[in-house]
Amino acid sequence: MSPVLPGIAAIAAESIALRRRIHACPELAFEETVTSDLVAECLTEWGYEVHRGLGGTGVVGVLRSGSGARTLGLRADMDALPLTENTGLPYASVNPGKMHACGHDGHTAMLLCAARYLAQAGGFEGTLNLIFQPAEEGFGGARAMMDDGLFDRFPCDAVFALHNMPGLAAGDMAFCEGPMTASSDNVTVTLRGEGGHGAFPHRARDPMPAAGAIILALQTIVGRDVDPLDAAVISVGSVQAGEAFNIIPEQVEMRLSVRTLDAEVRQRVEQRIRALVAGQAQGFGLQADIRYDRGYPVLVNDRRMTEFAAAIARDLLGDARVDAQFRPVMGSEDFAYMLEQVPGCYAYIGNGTGSRGGCMVHNPGYDFNDQILAVGASFWVRLVQGWLA
Repeated sequence: MSPVLPGIAAIAAESIALRRRIHACPELAFEETVTSDLVAECLTEWGYEVHRGLGGTGVVGVLRSGSGARTLGLRADMDALPLTENTGLPYASVNPGKMHACGHDGHTAMLLCAARYLAQAGGFEGTLNLIFQPAEEGFGGARAMMDDGLFDRFPCDAVFALHNMPGLAAGDMAFCEGPMTASSDNVTVTLRGEGGHGAFPHRARDPMPAAGAIILALQTIVGRDVDPLDAAVISVGSVQAGEAFNIIPEQVEMRLSVRTLDAEVRQRVEQRIRALVAGQAQGFGLQADIRYDRGYPVLVNDRRMTEFAAAIARDLLGDARVDAQFRPVMGSEDFAYMLEQVPGCYAYIGNGTGSRGGCMVHNPGYDFNDQILAVGASFWVRLVQGWLA
């Protein structure tokens, strides 16, 4: 038996066409004007009260039904990535250097599909707030919408979000109580010494050996300063120094990505990185500067909300297609900001495996699997009708 609701199936083809229209016109963070215009146009046509400008290009659609006092928020992200698409699809990006390589086009179309159905069918009592968010890809669009009064103007008793997951069977769903995605911090370490001729290293103050020592020592933080059972990742993504074979550079710049699944571990890792870099630099007679940029926090799913959403998924899909104990991932997600203020749940819907849907996100060959759009929309409908019963 298909998990797709008949009313969703009836509009699925139009929703897929809408998704492909969004895919062909990707827009980067805080530039989603065409996409937000389209979202606002659709919501207005279907009878939603539409509010714009939150977080710049964000859109909120409000639908009230009956006299119920409960409120619910559903969020979809709209922004694309600075990638050049190589899928060769007939609806491939027409904007050079921009691509929907994370499926936000699908997330937006999926929520719009559910919005259209709910406007026609109803079946709930209360207030539904549909949140179409800009700038998820590293620019904190969720925080920008909240700074503009998102939850003050549109109170939500709970808030939910879905993200596609390549490698998970198409349409299957996965949930995780507690930490679901990691915090993400960027660290820039600059070591300054004294440059010189490669033939006379004793007359210079070479920052390169210190950089190598720091790179190796950073890996001792995980498992030595941090409990091996507490997830933490420190990756050195860039080392930049010098331009010639025989010139000792004056400085080295290293760029680090730091991820954890616990706020206390996050703080501990920062303290140890700072102390380790300072100590190594002093040992080599160098000056060290550290710029520590805190990014998205740990995304923590509320236990009760996660149990509720997983139960809705099991009723829709069956037990075999729902993983309620999915392992956390070390990627990051700015929906975490919303969950710091409102209880809720962030979940995954499978994009598929193999050549159809299995290509990982942030890849120029990725595409959202249209087969799952109606399944995700059906889940949204059932969740709204269950929460606002």
